[in-house]
Amino acid sequence: MDNNNLMRQLLLIGIGTTSLMADKLREVTEQWVKDGKLNSDQAKNFVDDLMQQVKSEQGNVEAHLERQIRNIMQDLGVPRQAEMDELRGRLDRLERQVRDLENKLWR
Repeated sequence: MDNNNLMRQLLLIGIGTTSLMADKLREVTEQWVKDGKLNSDQAKNFVDDLMQQVKSEQGNVEAHLERQIRNIMQDLGVPRQAEMDELRGRLDRLERQVRDLENKLWR
């Protein structure tokens, strides 16, 4: 599975979950305003503060999740892109050396 694709899917899930939570939180605070437990300014500030906390924590969760995925892929033996690039370069050099040797033999 493509690492970028997996990260994109996980981020979209996180965004969807955050959006759903924000909607539900607004519904609850609207009910609290109707019930007289909060005034509208308190409800707005409560939702804004909580969503700000969620957004700041989301970055930490994303970084942790990325590290975990990287570790899992390493445990599974999936090479990193840099390793693949290095191997491609080595293969290109070997192919060039073989061509050079073949050309010397045919001269």
